[in-house]
Amino acid sequence: MPICHKLRPAGTYDGKQGFTYNAGIAAETVGSTGVCMHLLTIPPGGRARAHKHATHETAIYMLEGVTVMYWGAALEHRMEVAAGDMLYIPADMPHLPFNPGPGPATAVIARTDPNEQESVILLPELEALVPA
Repeated sequence: MPICHKLRPAGTYDGKQGFTYNAGIAAETVGSTGVCMHLLTIPPGGRARAHKHATHETAIYMLEGVTVMYWGAALEHRMEVAAGDMLYIPADMPHLPFNPGPGPATAVIARTDPNEQESVILLPELEALVPA
């Protein structure tokens, strides 16, 4: 029989996207089968690699700071996300977030993939489309 789990983000793992995440709810930590949730702090100037999450949706709640995300087939759209905002990213949507600074940006991230990194697909061909 499944059991309930309570945890505090403690350990970290390096994501394929180029960020270090605080481990949270995932198949790897609590045996979840349909969702993962973790905490991410992006330092000023931090930038992810262009990527998407195959067949999995993402929901983000910004706790502090501001990030900018480029998204779309050619990363042609730009969106600013600030503390208090919620963000939805559809499955298979290419995106590239970064923190323009000056302070850190922290968010709670939830995905319909129970594994921390299984559905991440890097898109290096899109990297040059976003200004450095």
